[in-house]
Amino acid sequence: MVIVLRASKNTKTASDYYAAGRAFTGPQNGIAIAGDYLSAASFLGIAGAIAVYGYDGFLYSIGFLVAWLVALLLVAELLRNTGRYTMADVLSFRMRERPVRTAASLSTLAVTFFYLLAQMAGAGGLIALLLGITHPGGQAAVIAVVGALMILYVLVGGMKGTTWVQIIKAALLIAGAFVMTVWVLALHGFNLSGLLGAAVQTAGPGGEALLNPGAQYGESPATQLDFVSLGIALVLGTAGLPHVLMRFYTVPTAKEARRSVVWAIWLIGLFYLFTLVLGYGAGALVGPDAIQDAPGGVNSAAPLLALELGGPLLLGFISAVAFATILAVVAGLTITASASFAHDIYANVIKKGAVDDKNQEVRVARITAVVIGVVSILGGIAANGQNVAFLVALAFAVAASANLPTLLYSLFWKRFNTTGALWSIYGGLAVTIVLIVFSPAVSGNESAMFPGIDIAWFPLKNPGLVSIPLSFLLGYLGTVLSKEPFNKEKYAEMEVRSLTGAGAEKANPH
Repeated sequence: MVIVLRASKNTKTASDYYAAGRAFTGPQNGIAIAGDYLSAASFLGIAGAIAVYGYDGFLYSIGFLVAWLVALLLVAELLRNTGRYTMADVLSFRMRERPVRTAASLSTLAVTFFYLLAQMAGAGGLIALLLGITHPGGQAAVIAVVGALMILYVLVGGMKGTTWVQIIKAALLIAGAFVMTVWVLALHGFNLSGLLGAAVQTAGPGGEALLNPGAQYGESPATQLDFVSLGIALVLGTAGLPHVLMRFYTVPTAKEARRSVVWAIWLIGLFYLFTLVLGYGAGALVGPDAIQDAPGGVNSAAPLLALELGGPLLLGFISAVAFATILAVVAGLTITASASFAHDIYANVIKKGAVDDKNQEVRVARITAVVIGVVSILGGIAANGQNVAFLVALAFAVAASANLPTLLYSLFWKRFNTTGALWSIYGGLAVTIVLIVFSPAVSGNESAMFPGIDIAWFPLKNPGLVSIPLSFLLGYLGTVLSKEPFNKEKYAEMEVRSLTGAGAEKANPH
């Protein structure tokens, strides 16, 4: 909070509030990206999934990491050169501005909402475990407190305060995970095979399933398709996540944006190697049954492992780090959603660009942050108890379906036009949300979000396999079938700008 208050002294203009004055270096932004990306899903959800399901859980890590190659090679540099504050700046560069900005903003808000659900559910489970709160009302109160803190961070510090929180949190999280990883390996003679064997032994009869694919998704063709669907959503989702894309605007140049992604890839890759040891370590030392029976369920694997290793002291430290993880990610998500509404819908659609840069737009962004905070608290209470990694995978499916096709078409396809963009965004968003609502993830079984009802007619828990190709197809059809002419001059300008940085938004001197 002290850091956020100090950072707030320089938060005056919209550039300061949304993009931290573009004053961060590549390595600083890379650490902040790692802090933003290594969410409750990465720490609590993946460690829990590996502890309980073994091999299948680790594939979340692989999907989340490989996704960065798509972001690095196709999006980061071009986005930094072309846009100003939000993803919609890029999409509306050569399109009819108002409809495209509205669509991009709605899609940003949808992705952010799904992501926030996961973080809030993680917060509820974590504090419930730490304080021994088993009553749902108590966990709901915890989620409300996290939401209130997050709103405060964003209101006061803007992007600069949020970035510093993410940098510090990334350092703490990676250091904490490193200490626990070395500790777990030391207990097993620094022998990974010995650790895997111990996890199998603790799991009891049928424990060998932890080392083979299929423990979480089973062997049937439908569940294997679900697994493929999840993988596609994870790999393609990152390059369409609005809060990750927005981080590329906090650096002064496209070269620094590229450097920041390289730093992020190294840090995130290292952390995911730690999660493999932490997950199997929790499986070996705590046991899958004990993890699933604890308050917070699967998400409690890493804190329970800390308790087993270092007692209440290490549990306190790891829980504090996990709590900081949730706060930092939630703050990043909230500022992205509030920037999208204030900059895209309020300033450019409602006010048509005639807005006072210093005060009016930032004031609207702050009001939006409060509204988003309240909505995410209510959603988090409804999603409490779900596996956090799974909830985040749904956010990735929405991002990969609604945002990525439009972004890639805008940057690389000369003929792409406004109709194609609208078909791709609205179509991808509608298809994904409908398929999620009618999937086994929401109803029809004991592990669903609403186990008491059954409206599940779509067989896959993650809709990526259907929704992502469909969104690409809709973007293509919308463009080809519309009579709307495309603007050759604007495309040429965008191409030169995206590749060279000529005319890109510069850093603030202060």
